[in-house]
Amino acid sequence: MRVFNIRIVLNGLLLVSALLLHGCGGTASSSGGSGSSGGGYGYGDGPPPKDIDVSSLPDAVPKIEPITKAGNKSPYTVLGKTYELLPTSRGYKERGVASWYGNKFHGRKTSNGEIYSMYGMTAAHKTLPIPSYVSVTNLANNRSVIVRVNDRGPFHGARIIDLSYAAAKKLDYSAKGTATVEVVAIDPSDYQKNTVEQPRINEAAMNEAPLVTTGKQPAAGKSGNQYLQVGAFSSQVAAADLSERLQGVSEYPVVVRQLQEPQPLYKVLVGPVNDQLKLFDLRDLLKQSENLSPFVVYE
Repeated sequence: MRVFNIRIVLNGLLLVSALLLHGCGGTASSSGGSGSSGGGYGYGDGPPPKDIDVSSLPDAVPKIEPITKAGNKSPYTVLGKTYELLPTSRGYKERGVASWYGNKFHGRKTSNGEIYSMYGMTAAHKTLPIPSYVSVTNLANNRSVIVRVNDRGPFHGARIIDLSYAAAKKLDYSAKGTATVEVVAIDPSDYQKNTVEQPRINEAAMNEAPLVTTGKQPAAGKSGNQYLQVGAFSSQVAAADLSERLQGVSEYPVVVRQLQEPQPLYKVLVGPVNDQLKLFDLRDLLKQSENLSPFVVYE
């Protein structure tokens, strides 16, 4: 009987030890997703189920945007601590610890109501206005990325910024969980003057194909898979920016098609979607969540 009791105690100690090790085994993320206090492997967060190649993933492109009412309440209180927003991002520069957040928050709304994608180049910050653009440099390897701040956090420990999983991987700290970084705000008006072309939608391309109605077959000459075209740009950067923003909004892939005639054109397509009802559901989702005007094209 005494031996049996000893075994029970030993087994219990082993179980408690395993749970403690599991809880301390990962610090991948702090609190993103509108102020929740979770994050990190030990908090149910983690990377995507399959490894992704971020080598060709473009940075966020700074552009002038209005400061939204959503996500900019000041002051606000989380976990008993009150924060006041900075009146502007101009001149902001800080060094500290960065973390990341991943699949626990993927597909959920950020503080300003946008859909969080762990594949996007975004970030959460406690006091910068939303939206803001910042350059983040990993001081251990001097790698830098540009991300768009659209969420609040991190509220775990003394971390100063929470990056998306993809941004953290580009900085080469996704496996470690945290990194010491320098965060510098970017003024889009200064950035755009010399570095990027303003996105221009090609109106002619937007009228390339009519929207299909339920029960009707595609017009003559239209065959193949159905896609929703959500944009057409003369700038590859602008097309990549929209493609990145739409990753994770739906279950369907987002692709960019490059046309050369008569001038270079970059089309952003979502699909293929060959079920008519699902096609209309996807169209409505993109209209409501992203304020787009998608239409059907065939390939």
